[in-house]
Amino acid sequence: MTASPDALYKYGLPPRWRGAAEALTVFAIAAIQVGGTIAAGRHQTGRTSIDALAIALLLVGPAALIWRHRYPRTVLVVASLASFVYLVLGYPNGPIYIAMIAALYAVVLARRRAFAIATLAVGYVSFVWLTHVFGRDPAPTPANVLGVAAWLIVLYAGCEAVRITRERRVEAAQMEAEEARRKAGEERLGIAREVHDVVAHNISMINVQAGVALHLMKEKPEQAEIALRAIKEASRETLRELRAVLGVLRAVDEEAPRAPAPGLERLPELAQRARAAGVHLDVNIDGDPRPLPVEVDLAAYRILQEALTNVARHAGGAPNAQIHVTYNDDSVVVAVDDNGRGLAPDATPNGGSGIVGMRERAAALGGAFEIGRAPAGGVRVEARLPADSLS
Repeated sequence: MTASPDALYKYGLPPRWRGAAEALTVFAIAAIQVGGTIAAGRHQTGRTSIDALAIALLLVGPAALIWRHRYPRTVLVVASLASFVYLVLGYPNGPIYIAMIAALYAVVLARRRAFAIATLAVGYVSFVWLTHVFGRDPAPTPANVLGVAAWLIVLYAGCEAVRITRERRVEAAQMEAEEARRKAGEERLGIAREVHDVVAHNISMINVQAGVALHLMKEKPEQAEIALRAIKEASRETLRELRAVLGVLRAVDEEAPRAPAPGLERLPELAQRARAAGVHLDVNIDGDPRPLPVEVDLAAYRILQEALTNVARHAGGAPNAQIHVTYNDDSVVVAVDDNGRGLAPDATPNGGSGIVGMRERAAALGGAFEIGRAPAGGVRVEARLPADSLS
């Protein structure tokens, strides 16, 4: 990832402040270049007195800096020529190179390295030798030659170091923003998965129970009443879980306590709702039940919930089903078997949003998910999830 020059120039500044910052920078450079040179010229002899032309030449470079982001190479040439003409005319030395340094910095930030190096080479020859050719300065000494060369090398290296530092800052900010977008997408996917699991399971149970109630309303009203009570309980459970899931989207805190995330400790409630929907259900637990990481506990519960939803909706009749929960040393295995119709000959194990959701939940935790034919001829859903804390 490479940051654009425009991003480098404007990094860290709100848009409303950029114009003011540009104007302040140009004004400060002009003030230092003109004021500092006038002050330094008072103590120099054998130089042409500073006049209107000298001040104009000192202001050319700072004025050109206004366009340094759009035309960095042109601005560097203009600032360098203004400084060179100033020296050739014999005006006093001083901080006359600030605008040229700022223009060089802009060229380096724009990644015009070859042009920057070429300009420095030409400037080196011009400022060291040509002022002597024009009779304004004595011949440069070896110390002058080496000193100016070293100063220009340090100047260029400093510009490159600042450019690299700023590029890294921009890239870090871009990566941070990308990571935030990725996490937001994952959170939205997780919320969508939670809403699907809650709604699909409970609404399916309500649908089955409503059908039972309608069928028994006249012949066996006492059993219809049981189905209606189950509908009431399932709808209340749906509303409670939806409030818990959607609570993360609210911008304000609620004073009312929220229920904890569902987990395997609520397996008896889940089994009871499935039985109320007409599923003959047995629950088998192997191993020593123990607390699981919250995300693993929730995933195990949702996978069992979705599997029972599929049993109630697709197994047909009054199916028999078994829940198996096995606690191993490093994993927990949850499975649901039924004796229903089984998978259709042309069915794919990857089809259906419920199956996709179960598979994604297991994969997100580094676990495994399988769906296939059960020993009794129906469908078997199995997920193996890590039981250790996730880091």
